[in-house]
Formats: sequence, C-alpha cells, structure tokens
Amino acid sequence: MPHPDLQQRIADAATAHQAAVVADRRHLHAHPELSFQEVSTQRYLASRLTDLGIAHRSAGGTGLIAEIQGEQGSGPTIALRADTDALPIQEANEVEYRSQNPGVMHACGHDVHTASLLGTARIVQGLRQHFAGTVRFLFQPGEELLPGGATLMIRDGALENPRPAAIFGQHVHPPLPAGTVGFRPGIYMASTDELYLTVRGRGGHGAMPHQAVDPVVISAYIITAVQQLISRQTDPTLPAVLTFGRIESEGGATNIIPNAVHLQGTLRTLDEAWRAELKLRLRQLVSSLAIAMGGQAELRIADGYPFLRNDPGLTNWAWDEARRYLGEDRAVELPIRMTGEDFAFYTHHLPACFYRLGVGNAGRGINSPVHTDTFDVDESCLETGTGLMAWLALRSLVHSR
Repeated sequence: MPHPDLQQRIADAATAHQAAVVADRRHLHAHPELSFQEVSTQRYLASRLTDLGIAHRSAGGTGLIAEIQGEQGSGPTIALRADTDALPIQEANEVEYRSQNPGVMHACGHDVHTASLLGTARIVQGLRQHFAGTVRFLFQPGEELLPGGATLMIRDGALENPRPAAIFGQHVHPPLPAGTVGFRPGIYMASTDELYLTVRGRGGHGAMPHQAVDPVVISAYIITAVQQLISRQTDPTLPAVLTFGRIESEGGATNIIPNAVHLQGTLRTLDEAWRAELKLRLRQLVSSLAIAMGGQAELRIADGYPFLRNDPGLTNWAWDEARRYLGEDRAVELPIRMTGEDFAFYTHHLPACFYRLGVGNAGRGINSPVHTDTFDVDESCLETGTGLMAWLALRSLVHSR
C-alpha cells in the first residue's frame, strides 16, 4: 500500500477511535492497581480485546499478550509494549475520572500507555487486510516494582515464537506538549539498583558518647565517603549517581544514641561493567569504614533494571517515520536521563525503541511532573499515541523484511 494512503487510513482511524480511547483511559485512571496486583485491569483489557476479536493470553501473572496477524501473508513480528500498574499516591486532582482507590493513582501515565496501546490494537485490527506479518501487543504489569514485569513477560514467552524483529514502547513526558514526541538513539536511561544499608554500633547516653559506638556518626561518614566513588573513581565522561534518600535510626532521641541506623538509596549508571564494579567497591568501602569506626555495616543490594539502550538504526528510522507521520517539527531529540525503566530488559534482547509522548498543555495548567499527586495529561495526546504507534508497527513490518 502506498505510504500516503496508509498514513491517512491510520490518522483517520486514530481520530475515529479517540472517544473510545479516552473512555478507556478514564476507566483505567479511575481504577488504578499497584504493581503485580492488576487483576481488574487485566480483566478489563481482556474483555476489550475479546470484543475486538483479538486473540490474547495471560502472561507475567497479571499481564496479557495479544496478537494480530495480517491477511496479506506471513512476515516479521513487531512487538509493542505498554505498562499497566499504578503508584502508591493519593490523587489530589478534582476530575470526574479521579482515582476511586484510596492511596493508589496512575501518576506515571501508565493508564495513557495502556489505553493508547489498546487504541493501536483497534487501528491495526481494522487494517489487517492491508499488511503481512504479525503485530504483538504486550500489556505488561509491574513496571514500578522489582523485579520488573518485563522480566516476567520475557519469562512467559513475550519475545519468542517467533522472535520479534523489533519492539517499541512509549512513555508520557509532561515537558513536551501534547501532539509531539521525543527520541534518543543509543544509551538513553540508567540502570537502577536499590541499596539497603544497616549500620550497627552500640547505643548509649548522648552525653556520654565515649561509652557508645555512634551509628549515626558512622552513617554520616559513609554517606559522605561513598560519594567519592562517583566523583573520584568513576570516569568523568560516564554518568553515575549514588543517592541515599531515606535514613532512620533504630530508636534514638535528642539524648539517646541508637543501636543501629537504616539507610535506603539508589545506585545508577550507564555501563554494565562499571555498574558491577561500583557495587563491589561500595561494599568494600562501607564495610571497611564502619569497622574502622568501631561498628559494623550490612549492605544489601537489590539488583534492579539494566541501562536502556535504544537501537540507533531502529530509533533513527522511527524518528524519521514520526516526522513523516506527525510533521517535521513535532518529533524532537531527547537528552540522556538517569531515571530507570524496566523496558530496558527488552532492549538487551532485541532491537528496541523507547520514545516519549508529549502530554503537557501549559495553557491549561497541565504540566505537573510524573509521580506527583496532581499529574494529568492533555487527552489529545491519546490520538497521537495510538496513531503513531500503529504507523511505526505497520511500517516496521515492511522495513524489517
């Protein structure tokens, strides 16, 4: 099919399905579920896919894999992914689709990702007589929580039988206005490991510190000392971050030295070899420093997500295709981010492109960051999200032959 004809068909379908996609998004937003608890979400999506006549199966516990086969014959398989889980945040927005689940909110836009992918499935299903090959839809649970739902989807065959030629994912991005998208070829996002550190000393009276071993002071030294792993031992050209975001003493008061201090943090970088080396050096430094000051340190590192690498060839191609579909000035370049994403697991298995979907509208005050209780989107972004992903999927089937 000529490109202009396909482009117009997809754009018309995205417009025609916009009301249904908005309704799906609002339902999902009003009924958010935490990571690996997406039972009602899975049931809702399965019902929608059944209504559309799209074959699907459970995967990843509370996820789904759906497939649409083109009627022009055999061909490559292209995978598309959306995450379905929400965050433990109490929503502050006063909107008709406000979360009905206390303390749970779609504050990272996964409702947008899921509704958009469902809308893309509507478009592709309506065009199946015009393409060869298969489009696979991954509705993935648990992006926000280790071990990451991507690992479970991969375990359950999301990238097998047959192996996809490529995979695409999109994520909301409030700094970009609705109707625009952003791309970054190559390494884009950081690995994310969680740090759980306990520093033990010997409690005592605050007025007699010489009779105690103060774990608070040891912890303070450790927090300061480990930063030299970044500032003096990491190659200055390689981004890396080590942050402790939570500190709690085990007891303690204004005049009481506690027995122990518990710290939680994150370690991030963009190189897997240095990631492993950093964890080794961190263990050595923490342990030796605590011992030198008369205490003990116990460090548990929860291995998180790897760095996310967008295949350069695929991503540059997708960027060009986004310009073709949306317009030259509506697909922009993104900077490297030190945030993490479990889509990264897919990028270490096959060519992948993870791009950003603009959802902001400063004129309407829709500009809150993700992971905040006032996050929301300009819902016109859904038409962009559904149409572009359908365009990338169907163009990829031709490009991958």
